[in-house]
Amino acid sequence: MSTIEITSMSTKGQIVIPASMRKQLNIGGGSKMIVLQDGDNILLKPIQKPKKGEFKKILRLAAELHSEINLTEGDIEEAIKATRKAHANRS
Repeated sequence: MSTIEITSMSTKGQIVIPASMRKQLNIGGGSKMIVLQDGDNILLKPIQKPKKGEFKKILRLAAELHSEINLTEGDIEEAIKATRKAHANRS
């Protein structure tokens, strides 16, 4: 369902999401959002915590992958460092 509302931005860059949308999406103060820009469009997407069953499924899949490719803690630390370095070089 598409809903159109009009809102405005404060001088600090804050935007009020209309109450009807907050209620429908079950979001409130402190909710985290992903902000995507595509040309002159901005999309806000609420970040929802996975349900307990979904999280357990993710952990099971991660454990299966871990055993298949035999990752070590050092491998993960190196990957994180490399990713951070690559990100820093882009900035």
